[in-house]
Amino acid sequence: MKPNGISLNTLSNGHSCNGHSHNHDDLLTDELIDEQGDTHGSANLETPLRADAFDLDDNLKIDLIEEHFREIMTILGLDLSDDSLKGTPRRVAKMYVNETFKGLNPANKPSTTLFDNKYQYNQMLVERDITVQSYCEHHFVPIIGRAHVAYISSGKVIGLSKLNRIVQHFAKRPQVQERLTMQIADELKKALQTEDVAVIIDAAHLCVSTRGVNDTASSTLTAAYSGKFEDEATKQEFLKYVGMAKPTI
Repeated sequence: MKPNGISLNTLSNGHSCNGHSHNHDDLLTDELIDEQGDTHGSANLETPLRADAFDLDDNLKIDLIEEHFREIMTILGLDLSDDSLKGTPRRVAKMYVNETFKGLNPANKPSTTLFDNKYQYNQMLVERDITVQSYCEHHFVPIIGRAHVAYISSGKVIGLSKLNRIVQHFAKRPQVQERLTMQIADELKKALQTEDVAVIIDAAHLCVSTRGVNDTASSTLTAAYSGKFEDEATKQEFLKYVGMAKPTI
C-alpha cells in the first residue's frame, strides 16, 4: 500500500510526471535523444542516482513500479484483464527491484573477506567467462556477454566466487559497458588492495541487435588495465589466457 502523501504523478521536487510542467530548458529533441543514446556517453564513473534513491523501501518501490507499468501497458492498448497479462505489471516490478536492478542498492553489495596469500602465489590469477547480464541505461534492454578478470596478489587473496559476485553486482543496474568495466576494476582494486588488476568485457547489446541498426552479429569489447597489467608483456599474457592474444607471424 502507498502511504499518504506519495503520489504516482509527483516527483520529489513537486513537479508533475505528466510532462506538462517540465522546464523547457531540460527538454530534448527526438534527434538529440537518439544521438545521446548511441554515444554511450556518461557524465561520471558513478551510477547516476538521486540523493533520495533509497528513501523508499523495496516493497513500496514494487507497488509504485507496478502501478506505473500497468499505465504503460494500458497506453499501449493491451487488455490487462487477459489471464496472460494481468500479472505482468507485478512481475515486472518485482523483477526490476529484486533481480534486474538489485545492484543499485549498496546494501546488496557482496562482502569480501581478504585472506593471506599463504601459497605465496605471485603470478596472475585469471577468472574468465564470467556471465554478464546487465541492462542498457539508454533503452532498458539487455546487455549480455562475459567478463574476464585478473589480478596479481599484493599478499592478499579473496575467494574465487567473490570475483563473479563483484561483476554481477555492478552489472545488475542500468549501465553503459564502459562504466561497468571501470566500476568492476575499481572495486577489485579496493577489495584486493592492489593496483594490479585487469578487466575485459565482451557483450552483445540488444539495443543494437533488436532495434536501430538491427545488427545481430556484432559485440562490444571494453577493457581496463592498471598496475602491472599496463606492461605490454603482462597484458599479452592475460590476453593469451582469455583467448584474445595477438597472433604471432
